[in-house]
Amino acid sequence: MARLLRTLLLALATASAATQTVHAETLTVETASYDALLQRYVSKSPDGVNRVDYGKWRATAADRAALDGFVAAQANQKPSQLTKPQQFAFWANLYNAITLKVILDAYPTNSIRDIKSKGVWLDPKAFTGPWVEKRLTVEGRELSLDEIEHKILRPTFADPRVHYAVNCASFGCPNIGTKAWRAETLDADLDAAARDYINNPRAVVAGPDGLKVSSIYVWFKSDFGGSDAGVIAHLKKYASPELAKKLEKVSSISSDAYSWDLNDTAKAKAGTPG
Repeated sequence: MARLLRTLLLALATASAATQTVHAETLTVETASYDALLQRYVSKSPDGVNRVDYGKWRATAADRAALDGFVAAQANQKPSQLTKPQQFAFWANLYNAITLKVILDAYPTNSIRDIKSKGVWLDPKAFTGPWVEKRLTVEGRELSLDEIEHKILRPTFADPRVHYAVNCASFGCPNIGTKAWRAETLDADLDAAARDYINNPRAVVAGPDGLKVSSIYVWFKSDFGGSDAGVIAHLKKYASPELAKKLEKVSSISSDAYSWDLNDTAKAKAGTPG
């Protein structure tokens, strides 16, 4: 009897382990198709700002359909069952893919702010951009871009590097990458994105006139320590040696700015900021 019980327990344990293995494989979020699209249409310009060839992408029906398919596939995922790094990568990739889709659906446009949210006319923010329109349903929850960023990514992870992970299709925003975010390299990639942005003059300029920063550090100051000193400490962490020396000489933010011009390859070729 004891031997039979041990045999049954062993069988149950083996079955459970096999189920967990299959379950883990099922939860792997496939990004190969999205990677291919980013590599095809995103490129770095001489000014250090990654641009998207929206015109070419818009004209390529198969690749527009591929992006739509990627977004639809993500809606069928169960991010609540992923590890925390996988969840971060999932939501950041989804946010960026939806933003690309929003731009492509409306292209040509000069700015994401020219695209209004539909179906939410009582929200004043509906008239300032596409962020409050419901875009898809994940695990039974209807979501807008705003909700992905401000109700999921920022509060769930409490990591200021969220702001380097999401891209709003604007010249003033941290770069959209040429590959998807992935859990395996997430920390290193986020640090690299922070350095990439902070050491570009569209994000930080420290000099005789004080410290001028991207408005991101003012709008979301609470994510960067809640004060000018906190922002500066964050900037120093990722600053080049030259910029770090300049930051030692400032104690407050003098001004901020942000360009909402579209991060469009066509504009880069024309020599315009966005």
